[in-house]
Amino acid sequence: MSNYPLAYKLSWLPRLLRPSLAGDRSGFAAPAATLLDPQPTRKVRLAFVGDISAVANRRVPECDPAITTLLSSADLVIGNCESPIVERARAVMGTRLGTHHAMSERFLADALAAAGIARDRLVLSLANNHMLDQGIAGFEETLAALKRLGIRTIGTVAGGPAQRHAAGSLMVGFAAFTLWRNTDAAPFEERISMRAAEWPSDAVSGIDLTCAVPHWDWEFRHFPRLATRALARRLADHGVRLIAGHHAHVLQPIERTGDTVIAYGLGDFLGTAFARLPWPARIGSVFVVDVSADPATRGAIAAYRMHFFIRLRVGSYERLVPVEALDGALKQRVAARLVAIFPTSERKIGSRDEVAG
Repeated sequence: MSNYPLAYKLSWLPRLLRPSLAGDRSGFAAPAATLLDPQPTRKVRLAFVGDISAVANRRVPECDPAITTLLSSADLVIGNCESPIVERARAVMGTRLGTHHAMSERFLADALAAAGIARDRLVLSLANNHMLDQGIAGFEETLAALKRLGIRTIGTVAGGPAQRHAAGSLMVGFAAFTLWRNTDAAPFEERISMRAAEWPSDAVSGIDLTCAVPHWDWEFRHFPRLATRALARRLADHGVRLIAGHHAHVLQPIERTGDTVIAYGLGDFLGTAFARLPWPARIGSVFVVDVSADPATRGAIAAYRMHFFIRLRVGSYERLVPVEALDGALKQRVAARLVAIFPTSERKIGSRDEVAG
């Protein structure tokens, strides 16, 4: 049914229990950079968050004010809707075990409010392996729920290869796709984009910035596979200037190739399949990208920054806390992991100006 290779399936549980730092670490960039100097006088802010799910949550999260302030300042927030939105799970046993995902419309609406994300400034990708976990009827229910909530979507076949959404004064073309599926090919590929090739020129005409939102790579590995990096470079060669990836469920580094910025993996934003995850899988990020709206440099990436946080478990809900607000042994462990992922950073990761921006 799924298209995962055997080596991936055999390694999934060991990597879940102990996320890996193995892999090629060469060529990655620091988590903060200024690309245009001088900075443009007019900018549009994009904020990318990781996977959103409710499998292990029974109550909405609490978010530190620094995180809600950051997200509410964005002209557009982009995330991955990892769970179908249904009122009643159809795959009951799998949902209880965590192999199938589902969340309610009420949970999503309340969680977004708690995180300071305005629904009219939110775009959610549906291009992920879990989107048909509750069947075709669950997918249709998801589309209806997001329409009621006023949330825009990307990553569906019906939406076309590049789906346009306004961000302030700019028009952004989002090309969202997944390399992975949990179900048979035919029903999935009829609905969810799995296309990772170049997009026709007429699909990107009138777009100021082309952004790819891929669901790729292998889970619980901090450094992307060589095949993933090669795909990122092909996307850059085809004119994609910004890539924000999902699926690894742990933080992955940033790479720059030409004038393209690639954030391979943002970690989870809300929820996971299991209530008690190893601490490296609880580190997430908000990837903030400022884009020029000046006539001379319109659509160029002016600056980017990773804002790191950790999801702390409190009974039946989670608290999202900036890394800088931690203390004791946990802060030291998190800071060491971040330095290992972003080895070229010249500034101390976890300081107030690096995390809270």
